[in-house]
Amino acid sequence: MTKTFSLTVGPLQFNWSADAFSDFYARIADEAPVERVVIGETVCSKRTPFYEDRIPEAIERLQRGGKDVVLGSLAMVTMEREKRAARELFEQTALEVEINDLTLMNWARPPFSIGPLINVYNEATLAYLAGQGAKLFCLPPEIPFASVEKLAAAAAQCGAVAEIWAYGRIPLAISARCYHARVHGLSKDSCQFVCDKDPDGLMVNTLDGQNFLAVNGVQTMSHNYCNLVGDLDRLAAAGVKSLRLSPHTGDFVTVAKTFAEVASGALSGNEGFTRLRAAAPDAAFSNGFLFGSCGAAELAPA
Repeated sequence: MTKTFSLTVGPLQFNWSADAFSDFYARIADEAPVERVVIGETVCSKRTPFYEDRIPEAIERLQRGGKDVVLGSLAMVTMEREKRAARELFEQTALEVEINDLTLMNWARPPFSIGPLINVYNEATLAYLAGQGAKLFCLPPEIPFASVEKLAAAAAQCGAVAEIWAYGRIPLAISARCYHARVHGLSKDSCQFVCDKDPDGLMVNTLDGQNFLAVNGVQTMSHNYCNLVGDLDRLAAAGVKSLRLSPHTGDFVTVAKTFAEVASGALSGNEGFTRLRAAAPDAAFSNGFLFGSCGAAELAPA
């Protein structure tokens, strides 16, 4: 089957240094075969001052590299300054905004996109948001394949694009409390930004020592990296039009190139999986949310 996907680099979820932030987006702009990049803080607004002065330069370089740039919003708006920042996403730029908290619907101007943290679980919800101006839906990464098929069909009927989370640790929950700070004996208000010690998240094990989850500030994530590079035929048949790749440390350009080559048919799914295994040797991969009985399952491509 011909697989026609666009590739999206999702927003950086982790607390990287300003220099690492700039270097990452420079490489994406110059080397990564992706069409769309979502940029901006989605997890914790306290991180933003460390790199916000780098965002305009990153946007300009990405656009110069032929990428469509989308501004990402916070996953949970709780304070007045966060509310003002959310409103300003629509008021101070002409760029498309990805909504990750329905608070932003108060100010949304079409076209906008819906991020994976919005619970679009049925066709009626998708149709309503499409009617308000949503043109792309990154579907919740925990939904099963049968739901993906139905939502992709509903998106097509609305003239919208269905996107799937195809690579990276999956965001599972967001909280007003900061787990990262508590682990280090700190409060959220005086966290000392200790989440920067874990650029791909802090591992959480069970009492039996089994890998379980990852913590990223106020966010709970999967321990395993979602990896759907071996499942692109099934996703294409389901009507998925876009793949989301979530940033991690390491050679992320290789991740993007691998997905692009598998999507084009230059590599098989198994060859792509082998390459990604080499690019992230410490990562555990899974595709269980889509195809298995549990999210952590790693199932062979069909």
